[in-house]
Amino acid sequence: MKLKSITVAAILMFICVVNTYAAEVGYKVGPGDVLEISVWKDESLSRKVVVPPDGVISFPLIGDINIQNMTVSDIQKNVTKKLKEYVQDAVVTVMLLEINSMKGYVIGKVNKPGAFPIFMDTSVMQLLAMAEGLNPFASETSIHILRREKDNLIKLPFNYKEVLKGENLRQNIIIQRGDVVVVP
Repeated sequence: MKLKSITVAAILMFICVVNTYAAEVGYKVGPGDVLEISVWKDESLSRKVVVPPDGVISFPLIGDINIQNMTVSDIQKNVTKKLKEYVQDAVVTVMLLEINSMKGYVIGKVNKPGAFPIFMDTSVMQLLAMAEGLNPFASETSIHILRREKDNLIKLPFNYKEVLKGENLRQNIIIQRGDVVVVP
């Protein structure tokens, strides 16, 4: 019984930390993230929602809502506004239960290529550390980051050797959602 209480407390604390983090940094909800949307005193209007790739969620009474590029606060305001037609004085709560869309990718000659969870301040070196570093055959001076900006794919150079020596540190940029670090 005591273990169950500790587990429940840990889960609640994690949810609070995730929501506080999301609120403080203006985190924009993305595909794969899990939200809980609830209306006070109306269980039929409470839902756990996984954000689909197109960013359009469905909610009772109001139908589809495009939440792309919205924060948790934006979603709460939007749902409240649309529900006003059907439920007077609706008190809507939106909680971010899981952050699954914040990932950076590392491919190529690293010890552990793959997708890695990132936060708002994860740098290239940190992402490479998550990939357990470069393997002996990697080209330390020819690494690049692929980043999608609107409809364009841009290539940002990264010289691992320089950053390791403490030189040209400006290239150790902050990773954004969906960035791919390519290690030839």
